[in-house]
Amino acid sequence: MTGSYRCWAEIDLPSLRANIRTIRSMAVHQVRVIVVVKADAYGHGLSEVAQRLDGDVDLFGVANLVEAQTVRATGALAPILILSPALPEERQLIVNQKFIPTISTVQEALAYARCVLPSERLDVHFVVDTGMGRIGLDEVEAGKTFQAISRIKAIRVIAISSHLPVADEDREYTVAQLERFRALSRGFGSGFKDVTILNSAGVIGFGKQCRPGELVRVGLAVYGISPLSEFQCRFRPALTLKARVILVRTLGIGRSVSYGRTFITPERMRVATISAGYGDGIDRHLSGKECDVLIQGRRCRMLGRVTMDQIMVDVSHLDNLEPGEEVVLIGRQGNEEILASEVALKAGTIAWEIFTGITKRVTRLYIE
Repeated sequence: MTGSYRCWAEIDLPSLRANIRTIRSMAVHQVRVIVVVKADAYGHGLSEVAQRLDGDVDLFGVANLVEAQTVRATGALAPILILSPALPEERQLIVNQKFIPTISTVQEALAYARCVLPSERLDVHFVVDTGMGRIGLDEVEAGKTFQAISRIKAIRVIAISSHLPVADEDREYTVAQLERFRALSRGFGSGFKDVTILNSAGVIGFGKQCRPGELVRVGLAVYGISPLSEFQCRFRPALTLKARVILVRTLGIGRSVSYGRTFITPERMRVATISAGYGDGIDRHLSGKECDVLIQGRRCRMLGRVTMDQIMVDVSHLDNLEPGEEVVLIGRQGNEEILASEVALKAGTIAWEIFTGITKRVTRLYIE
């Protein structure tokens, strides 16, 4: 199956479904799940993931119109929520294709209303900024704006939305933010159907506090990485990133490895060249950061700088290693596992960026 691939990602679809079930179990009964599939489903492949998970989700969440159209083109039937503000020229298509836009202002609502046929209404999510500082109106302005939007006949607010910026870092702030948001949304009355604020970390930490039928908006946890490391055992990483050994050499003492000569062999070493580099999504910031890959179920240390198409690793402790051997860059092999969160820590970034950095050059294979 893998003989013709130099670098590939195997996506385990049962793990994605298991993670959605776990998310539901961590919240109250009958919670409804928005599965976020933006940025190519966090690098897992938007079209395939949307098509295969359609029956497991309540809504799909995307960043923009193009992503929404990509999901719809798969034949997926779940409603599609666009999480970011639209460009002015995109609004008519959003209305025509019956996507759910996210709005923050009266001006946006009026612009959408002009795109709606007289006999129809457009369902929207109204965003309140309770601490993210990205989109949405300030809490002080939100009530008055919501009332103004509610008077626009072509627009129907079906959910009040906000976002948690530190649910995985600051519990005290998040508790206060949730209290403010829920009090604010109650003050809007019963003219809308729902609220949505909990992200992956929010569900893990506060899922039992939401009400039956509430929407939760989850991304990273669906793909099997917990933003709260103590809960990682509850989730199943869905993606395994693999490459192959393409060359094995023995280097003597004092030999330099890769650009910049940042690694000099301290002793005689066997070094394997691996068929993946930053052109495939191996973060260049992993250079010199004591990062490992898995070969024959054992950890092998990366040497020198990551290059565009290749990395080098120390395989002095392995026997009978030949070109063609499978290498795991992210995922499990034997009894060892390298999580995307481990790679992110070494690179000085976050698991979200590690996933979305996996490039189009990497073939995705889907396993049922």
